[in-house]
Formats: sequence, structure tokens, C-alpha cells
Amino acid sequence: MSDFKERIASELLAVRSRSLTYTEAEDDLLVRQHSPLMSPLVWDLAHVGNYEELWVLREAGGLTPLRPEIDDIYDAFKTPRKDRPSLPILGPAEARRYIEGVRGRVLDVLDAVDFDDPAPLRRDGFVFGLVIQHEHQHDETMLATLQLSKEPGLVRDGRLPPARPGGPAEVYVPAGPFLMGTDTQPWAYDNERPAHRVDLPAYWIDRLPVGNGAYAAFIEDGGYHDPRWWTGEGWEWRQRQGVFAPLFWTKDGGAWHRTRFGRTEPVPMDEPVQHVSWYEADAYARWAGRRLPTEAEWEKACGWDAGAGRARKYPWGDHEPTLELANLGHRAARPAPLGAYPAGAGPYGTEQMIGDVWEWTGTWFDGYPGFRSFPYREYSEVFFGRDHRVLRGGSWAADPAAIRTTFRNWDHPIRRQIFTGFRCARDAEPA
Repeated sequence: MSDFKERIASELLAVRSRSLTYTEAEDDLLVRQHSPLMSPLVWDLAHVGNYEELWVLREAGGLTPLRPEIDDIYDAFKTPRKDRPSLPILGPAEARRYIEGVRGRVLDVLDAVDFDDPAPLRRDGFVFGLVIQHEHQHDETMLATLQLSKEPGLVRDGRLPPARPGGPAEVYVPAGPFLMGTDTQPWAYDNERPAHRVDLPAYWIDRLPVGNGAYAAFIEDGGYHDPRWWTGEGWEWRQRQGVFAPLFWTKDGGAWHRTRFGRTEPVPMDEPVQHVSWYEADAYARWAGRRLPTEAEWEKACGWDAGAGRARKYPWGDHEPTLELANLGHRAARPAPLGAYPAGAGPYGTEQMIGDVWEWTGTWFDGYPGFRSFPYREYSEVFFGRDHRVLRGGSWAADPAAIRTTFRNWDHPIRRQIFTGFRCARDAEPA
């Protein structure tokens, strides 16, 4: 087996280990629905195996289906999450046997496949990148479900670098064109393609994500009770839902606390705020006299190397993330303190743009000029329009294999259970 195939096999092993770790729990917890926003954990576990069977075994490998009778059960577009507990889903033991059987055959296909095959699914191992990234995304979803379960002791924590106080609050990005998206990353999704020129005026963008301390100041200043800072839709949502702080925050004795994976603790004021909706992020930005960056502004600030005339895969360059560069891959079950990764700074001086929290942008999710769906419309195209806002950067729960400067995430502006935060931007003054 070639070195590249060995690396793919290693990535397959690593992501499966993650999935099994997050489902090492009593059967009752796995089959229970902890929120109508999420599937039962055991649905996610079998779904990643069914997705792998569909794309690697059937589409790329041309093999006979193993369990065609469960396809509709694990089709994410057939049944909304809130209704999935009513489906005849596989139990925990059967789900584990099923995904193990699929994986054994996937490794056989990997051993035999020709990466020089002109078929797009097989060329450069795209189909394996597809399923590896897909499973990592579901692992992050599992972590969000475990947070909503409020059960303690299920999710490991870890150590992170300390905060680094000081430094400029914002950085300047000069006017000029840059190349947005990619034509060169072999495992990039259809919505990241094609690369295209975007010309932006000059702007300022926060060096760091907005922290809990700054967000608490917005709350204390009455930000949740002043409609001036909210869009009409956002104000209506805030009133209807009775929202007064980020999800999982409570006030006790004059101090803010949060519940994190079943344990209540003081809110660390030097961490990026997380579990805020787009409406909350937008309201904060207005209160601060700023705005959310557009998606293009975010990407340029993250990885455009103007001197080299090219985009970097990550803010710091093209080499893979390390423990000194970014908080990814569930190193700890929380964002790192602000300023913890100076070595991971981007070409303009922004920090912590990869890892820690997904960052809301001011842009609706849509296709780039020349967009073409591949390998199926339901991954991206069906979500285009004015229902989903773009998120960038990846959270502490995202794996390095599924994150890069061009990677695009999206969700409804009301979503808060995901590990979301933001940073602000503003127009530069005319010269």
C-alpha cells in the first residue's frame, strides 16, 4: 500500500476511534433524543457507516449493497432530526457491527483503487476524503448532542495554552483583490470551488474572536433589551424565545456561570464566547459600533498572502496544524484563552481564525460563480439562498482533516447549540 493510502487508512482509523469514543455510553443515553434539534447518538453512529457504504462501496467500488433496506432510515433528507426516534433505527450493538462490516470492505476498496483514475470520485482519493470529513462533522454533532444531554463525565477535557494579554484589538487589511475559494485542494467540497477573484475595499477586522468578558459587557449594558441593536427578525426571535445570554449561561449571585458537558462552572472571561446565534453576534457588533465581516473579508484576512500572490491552506502556511498553532481536534472540550496561539497568526496578524469557535459572517450561503454540484446536490446546493448564514474557521471540536482556510459551514441564524462565536469588522476610513 502506498504512503498516501497508508495515510488515508490512518485517517479512517482515527475518525472511527473518535466516533466510538463518543458513543461509549449506556444504551439508554445513545437511543434517547436529548433535544429535538439533534438525532439520537446511535442514529449518527449508523449513519456514518451507511454514508460510507453508499459512497465508497457502492459508488466508487461498484459493490453490491450490504443493507439497502436501511438507506431511507439513514438518509438525512428523508426524516427531520426531531422525528428520527420514531424510525426503526439500529440499536447500539447492531450499529457497531454494521459500521465495522462496512469499514472492512472500505479498506479492501482502498487497497485496490487507482488514484489516477479519471473518475472524479476515485481521483486523488476524493471519496475517502468525503467520508473522512463527513464522519468528523458528525463527531462534532455528537459532541453538541452530548453537551445538550447535560450528563457529566462523558466528554474528556484537556490542557490548553494560557491567555496572552495585550496586542492590538484589530488589524488592517488593505484594499485589493484576492483569490477566494480553491481549485487545488483535492478534498475540498463543491461549495469551496471554483477559485475566483474578489476585489475588496480596505477594512479592519478583530485580531481575536470576541471574548466572554466583552460579551458580558454587552449583556450588562442591556444589549438583550434594546431593540436598536437587533434586526427585526432577531428581535422577534429574542422575545419569543426569552433569550437573555448565550446558551448554557446562567447568573448566580451576580456572576455568570455556564454548564459545560454536565458541569457548572464560572464563565472564563478570557475565552472566546461560544453558543451564540447569528442574531446575537450581529446585535453585539451593532452595539460595539461594528459589523460582522463578510465571508470574503474573513477568508482574505485568514489566509491571503499578498506578497506571494496566493492563498495559504491555513493562516500560518500550508503545513498541518500542531498543538502550538491552533485548538482543533478536541484537544480540550472548550475554546482556548484569547491570544493563546500567536504562532498561528495569519498574514495580516489575525489570530485564532482556525479552531476554538466557528465564526458567524454577514454572508448568506450561496454558490460561487461557476459553481457545480458534486457529488450530490444535497451536500450544498439545496441550502443556497437566504435561510442559512455562513460560518468559518472551525471550532475546538472540528478535526484538522476537515478544516482549511476555504472551508465553508452554514446554519440557520437562530442556531446556538453548535460551537459558534464571532469576531467583528469595520470599514476603513477613506484615505
